[in-house]
Order: sequence, then structure tokens, then C-alpha cells
Amino acid sequence: MNDRKFKMGLIGGGGKGFIGRVHVTAATLDREAELVAGAFSSDPNKALSYAVDFGVQSERAYATYEKLLQQEQLLSNSEKVDFVSIATPNHTHAKIAVAALRSGFHVICDKPMTTNLEDAKSLVEVVAETNKVFALTHNYSGYPMVRQAREMIRNGDLGELIAVRVSYKQGWMHGMDTEVIPERGAWKSDPMLNGRAGSLGDVGTHAFHLLRFVTGLIPLSLTCKMSSYSKHHNLDDYGQAIIQTTVGATGSVLWSQVSHGRLNDLTLQVDGTKGALEWHQEDPNRLSYGRFGKPTMTYERHPGAGYTTDSARMACRLPPGHPEAFYEAFANIYRDAYVQMRESDQWSNKSVDRDENLCPTVEDGLEGVMFTHLCLESDSEESSWVPWNL
Repeated sequence: MNDRKFKMGLIGGGGKGFIGRVHVTAATLDREAELVAGAFSSDPNKALSYAVDFGVQSERAYATYEKLLQQEQLLSNSEKVDFVSIATPNHTHAKIAVAALRSGFHVICDKPMTTNLEDAKSLVEVVAETNKVFALTHNYSGYPMVRQAREMIRNGDLGELIAVRVSYKQGWMHGMDTEVIPERGAWKSDPMLNGRAGSLGDVGTHAFHLLRFVTGLIPLSLTCKMSSYSKHHNLDDYGQAIIQTTVGATGSVLWSQVSHGRLNDLTLQVDGTKGALEWHQEDPNRLSYGRFGKPTMTYERHPGAGYTTDSARMACRLPPGHPEAFYEAFANIYRDAYVQMRESDQWSNKSVDRDENLCPTVEDGLEGVMFTHLCLESDSEESSWVPWNL
């Protein structure tokens, strides 16, 4: 497999969908993979017609994901897809991923991994049984300065951690017309398709994963309060969770899709006994490092600078001063997954050292689903602290 490109199959992502095209761009950015097959919609007719938009030949365009998995298995190892990327509504992730894994394919799945805890735990078992690579596209962990922050914390630059705050704020729901069905993402307002976690599942899970990825803090318990302000659905669109961790540090995760003037405002702040870090997704190439009595330092994305860490440098593609952002970070998740795919004969999700692994795994997916599950549980009772118990 080292001497050829990986062959990709895309499930979902057609039509007006945004994330499917992001997956393809990210997967092929480094010329390590090519899209050769797909089932691009749950509507069989649309699934076939959308293939033209992705440049997929008609004979490799399938009406359903079941047909894709069935037919691709019949091809030779040099022709069939090596992995499938899942860019479908949340409630379908588990069944498609399980089917793909059992059919012998690696899986790269959009988040949240599943809409309920039972499916998440079952998927963990299937990944272990099949020994296939499963990666979850928490793409914000792919930014160089996020990986810089992670290594600085592990190197002790912040001392003992005191607190971490992650907020993810958007405002697009104020533009929703309750009388008009949106061109994309209409399923997100339906709890049967999206799951009971609205904005919590959409952006809150990203914020939580960023907290875990950068700090390594392990939750002990949490309390959560959520609200629904938008008239186009009854799911949460604003919420905040406070997390107590095993080492005593406090975590805060805030999410909103009803904050006026916010576009994609994902912000990370980490406080320690020796220093503090701050990073903004909308200014992703800079990381602020503050220490009492000293001037605040700004680390910049720089593949050749000695002050950047190994993982930060490896996440860069362009020379300094040439901004890298969303697509490149997303592509880093794919690149990390490709490393694991090349070593798949010896690799298993269970054996990965999660402190060293940069690619979000099925275990990270389970944690994200647990986070949404406990937030919903806590919010259902006034001032309720719930224990973290995977």
C-alpha cells in the first residue's frame, strides 16, 4: 500500500452538503488518496447523479451505501476502496460504520460518532473485533498551534493545570426562516435524525474534544444547563457544562449557535500555575503564551522555527506567513489516519497510546457521546452533578 494512493469511497455529502466536499478536499490534499467511488445521497437517484459533481465514474457510483460495500468487496485489492468516509446525518453513522468495518474497510467518520451511548459502545467493540482503522474528524485538533499547545502542556510549560475554558459560538440560527426548509442540514432540527443533542452535538462535541485533546484532563463529573432560543426547532442551541477533573482542575465548555455576530468563534484558554495559553480558531496561526510579570509571547505557525514543537511543525505545509487553516487542519486528520492504515496489519485501535496518538479514534468518539449523554442527563434535573462513568 506504500507505493500507491489510497482509494476513497464517500458515503453521503452530495448535493448542497458542505462537509462531503470538505472530506474529499482534505483526503486528497496531500495526493495520498483519490476518490474513486461513492453513494452520495440516501435518495438512490440523487446518489447516482451527484457522482458527476465529484468526478466519480458511473460504474463506481452506487445507489445505496449497502450496494457500495457489497460491490467494492468483489473488486481486487488494487481496485477496491481502502476506506470509506461517512458524511451522513448523525443517526446513520453507527450502522454505516459497522457495516463498513465488517466489510473489511477502514472508516473515517464525521462527528458526533453516534447519537446514543449504546451505539457508541457497540462501535468500540466492532472496531476492536475487525482491527480496522477508525478515525473521527474532530478537525480542530489538526491545527499546528493546537498541537503546539498540547505539547507545551505536556512539557510542563504551564505547570499544574488550574482551569481550561473552551467556547464555540456561532450566530447563524438567527437567520433561519421557520417557513422555509433549508437547502442543507434540515435534518439537524429533527431529534429523530440529529439525536437529542442539538448545538451540543453539532459544536459542543468539538469544544469538548478540544479540551480533552489539548489538556489530557480526565473528567470526574459535570453539571450542565442548556436552552433553546431559536424558533425553528426544540433542541438546544445554547449551553454550558462545568467539568470537575480527576486532578482538581476545572473545565468549562460553552456552545452557542444564537450569538449575534459570531461566525465560527472557537476559543481555547488554559490556565496553569506557571503560565496560560489562548488560541482562536478564526486566527489559527497564532498561540498566545502569558506568564505573570513577563510580556505575553505569541507563537506563530512556523515549520522551520526552533520554538515550535515537533507535532506543530509536522502539521504545517506552507512557509511562514502563508496562512493555513480549516482545510489543512482537516487534512492533518486524514494524514494521521493514513499512517495508521499503512501499519494496519500490526495496528489496532486498542493498542494505541492515546497520550501519543494525534488522530481522534473510536475511543474519542465514545467520550464525545458520553459528554452529550451526561449533559442531557444533568440538564434534565435542576443543579444536577452527574458522575463520569464510561
